[in-house]
Amino acid sequence: MATNNRMVAPSKTALPPSSDDEVNVLSIIYKIVKKVAVVGAVYLVGYMQWSVAWLIGPVILSVMRDQWRKENEYKRNLAKAAAVSSEKDVVLARLSDLPSWVFFPDVERAEWLNRILLQVWPNVNHYGRSLLKDTIEPAVAESLSNYKLNGFKFERMILGTIAPRVGGVKVYDKNLARNEIIMDVDLFYAGDCDISFVLQRIRGGIKDLQIHGMVRVVMKPLITKMPLVGGLQVFFLNNPSIDFNLVGVADVLDMPGFSDILRRCIVEQVAKLMVLPNKLPIKLSDEIPTVDLRMPEPEGVLRIHLVKAENLMKKDVSMIGKGKSDPYAIITVGAQQWKTKHIDNDVNPKWDYWCEAIINSWKGQMLECELWDWDPGMGIQNDDFLGRCSLDISQVVRDGRLDTWQTLQQAKHGKVHLRLSWHRLSSDLLDLSHAITETQLVKTGEISSAVLNVYIDSCRNLPNARVHSRPDPYLVVSVGKKSENTAVQMRTDNPVYEIGYSFLVQNPEINVLDIKVLDQKTGNQLGQLIYSISSLLKERDLSLLTQPLNLQKSGAQSKIILSLQLRILKEAVKEADVDEEVPVTPTPEPSPAPVTPSAVDDVDNTGSTAETPPTSSDADLKNIDDNATETSSQKSIPVEEIVKAVDVAQDQQAPPSDRGSPKLVHRTSSLTTSAGEAGLGRILLSLRYSMQNQTLYIVVHKIANIPLKDPANVPDPYVKLYLLPGRSKDSKRKTIVIKDSCMPEYDEQFEWVIPLAELHSRQVEVTVATHKGFLGGSPVIGQVIVHLNQYDFREAKTMWFDLMPETMPKD
Repeated sequence: MATNNRMVAPSKTALPPSSDDEVNVLSIIYKIVKKVAVVGAVYLVGYMQWSVAWLIGPVILSVMRDQWRKENEYKRNLAKAAAVSSEKDVVLARLSDLPSWVFFPDVERAEWLNRILLQVWPNVNHYGRSLLKDTIEPAVAESLSNYKLNGFKFERMILGTIAPRVGGVKVYDKNLARNEIIMDVDLFYAGDCDISFVLQRIRGGIKDLQIHGMVRVVMKPLITKMPLVGGLQVFFLNNPSIDFNLVGVADVLDMPGFSDILRRCIVEQVAKLMVLPNKLPIKLSDEIPTVDLRMPEPEGVLRIHLVKAENLMKKDVSMIGKGKSDPYAIITVGAQQWKTKHIDNDVNPKWDYWCEAIINSWKGQMLECELWDWDPGMGIQNDDFLGRCSLDISQVVRDGRLDTWQTLQQAKHGKVHLRLSWHRLSSDLLDLSHAITETQLVKTGEISSAVLNVYIDSCRNLPNARVHSRPDPYLVVSVGKKSENTAVQMRTDNPVYEIGYSFLVQNPEINVLDIKVLDQKTGNQLGQLIYSISSLLKERDLSLLTQPLNLQKSGAQSKIILSLQLRILKEAVKEADVDEEVPVTPTPEPSPAPVTPSAVDDVDNTGSTAETPPTSSDADLKNIDDNATETSSQKSIPVEEIVKAVDVAQDQQAPPSDRGSPKLVHRTSSLTTSAGEAGLGRILLSLRYSMQNQTLYIVVHKIANIPLKDPANVPDPYVKLYLLPGRSKDSKRKTIVIKDSCMPEYDEQFEWVIPLAELHSRQVEVTVATHKGFLGGSPVIGQVIVHLNQYDFREAKTMWFDLMPETMPKD
């Protein structure tokens, strides 16, 4: 452009500079200013005689922040690409992006649902904006105020054009009531949203928002008129994973520690909205009373006793090196969370902590336990992580009780001791005395004997807080030490709430329900109801349905309309535990031909031993299958005898041509010798895969009959595990060392996070070694390669594996 100007106007008269010239000048000025700023900063540090740390510290923080942001941005871009791709493109792109229906036969494809979501997504945008403004914004603002961050407010809320994607749908068809339909939806959202906010006069924004979790949809009750379903209950089984990118001025906070505060506040509000026990109810038919849809319906109560932990990592620094830790634990079940006190300077802490979780749907819910090293500061972001463990609640429901040591994951070493029990809900008044007696036996914590379900419909004829001005009423509902606040209803003396809560009651004969009606404008109390829970003990079915009750300290006509239901806790003991004293009849070993382990494939790895004599009938064989493995707290007979009895019973049932022929390529549970096929011993493992959190769990129970070659040199065995292919430090797991033993018992659980699509292409290398070796080495005793593509992980597997000679690694 400059050349053409010279040709047209050859005179030396100056022309206005072009836009390119302006850009070049601005870029030169920017570079000069940048260089002057850098040189000036270095000069200032030297002139003020400051420590070099003032210069190096910000540089290191800046490099770490850039690296952390690049990793997160790469993950967000991958997720967004998968969200906008078609099903065919996703299948052909990467194995880790395959939907859950590919490997799980009971999970259905949902491309039809994805097309519907894409069509209705513009309408969902309008609902999402109102939800963010009316519900999420005030809750996040209140939560951030706890960290001295005030003035939070959304300015722009656009959810974008990318709709959520459903990876698969599972519809339950067993153990359901006649009037309900239950389905699980694997929901993933990686959208192009544009949300801006103001926080303490600082303007920022949120982009690349991602949410991934398992959503359960309960359709109930079923009716005979259109739309055939009375209502929906939508909720997350566990806290979903949430990630986002901060932009604008708030970008300076987008680094570990600072952004965790905002992320934690958002997760908390999502949990309060629709993570169990909180649900999002949707009424579809006017014929169904709202109380039927919104009244809480717990399935039971999980009683948790966190006993202690052992061999935790040392995170504190002392004058002579590493000191100890100040550990505390955070227990999470859905939206319910408990935190223990921290114990100073101890890597073997004993908490003896009790808590109880109200369970609304035990299928698919997980118990999470995280351990942290306490450090003084604003919150958890300053504390050091000591490890975590997770447990499927369905294991406790099946067994009634569970006493277990859980190995901590994402930690070099450490384990935690948990005692769990499952309690059903009963309407029989005769169960109350036993439940109250149980509460008196626990001296170190308060446990409950009943659950009170409260549904508040509305209030009527509330007094005005001020003359010629209607109140803004809200309720504070309390039982014991727990309180719940309802939403504020603006400018009305007849507020409608239609909300339900569940409270744990320590003693129904003493505790009371306290409901206060308050005005948000003035803070004045508009009325109060104090209801004695013991009154429900006289009601039919321990229930009070849709009753108007007079409010105290209020107007003469002021009433509150509510429903109450009391349920008593009754421990659900496994029926097989009653027969524990029946001995197992010894069974002679058959001829030396290998048999299959399929009879014990479906054994639950946490079940207690059922000592039932082995027979050839299907019923008895199933009874042994379901109860083959004993826990560390309930040991009476060796597991080997039960496994032998199961193998013999199945071998006798099989046709002569099939007897002794293994179904799996990998040979397990060989009965040729008591030390296995190769004479190196046998190892008992449990395998389980959780679809909800995409985690593989392996429990190392015990090793049997390690050969003793030298009586003067008894081995010190331990087990190390690698996830293959790609033997790495991150995939390595290791048990403790058992001194001087040929029959060691571990009962340690390990876990790996593996995407569904990669599960069937991985193997687990299990190596047994002894700590006694020449110059401190660890000679290998035996090895097992577990090929995960040979097992159906819809149920837990517990099996004996023969130890084989070590093979050279191929990866």
